[in-house]
Amino acid sequence: MPLVLMTDDREADWAGAARRLPRGSVVVVRGRDAGARRRVAESLHGIAPLLIADDPALALAVGAAGLHLPERRMREASHWRVRRPDWIITASAHSLRALMQAGGLDAVFLSPVFATTSHKDAMPLTPVRAALIANHAPVPVYALGGVAARNAALLGPAFSGIAAIGSLL
Repeated sequence: MPLVLMTDDREADWAGAARRLPRGSVVVVRGRDAGARRRVAESLHGIAPLLIADDPALALAVGAAGLHLPERRMREASHWRVRRPDWIITASAHSLRALMQAGGLDAVFLSPVFATTSHKDAMPLTPVRAALIANHAPVPVYALGGVAARNAALLGPAFSGIAAIGSLL
């Protein structure tokens, strides 16, 4: 199952983690601080295909493979598909309702499937509910949120891959 490494605001060896990913994996560069996000993106350039989260200007500037949109901006996918047909465009989704609006995307990250330390207050979907949602998706779905080696086998065939932060560091 393909892996997606999602970065966040922590100081970490993102380049080392990206180098350990299997062939065909992707890195989504996320973070609230624009300067830190740029530094992480630049440090990862050439190691793995990069998708830049919520920052099309940075994606263009660093020659990223694409763009990752938050759920609230998912509808912008069509705009970016026209402007950049070569990009991989993904978005986050947290419900079936959001997932059904995934037209124009290459994939969706459904979260949180399990309890996660990065979003402590978010109620996990659970693997069963997440799989039911993923089975209705118009695009490939990647499980995100609390996914680790100990629970990945619970996901089943509804998912095209796994996205993680801490468990891939």
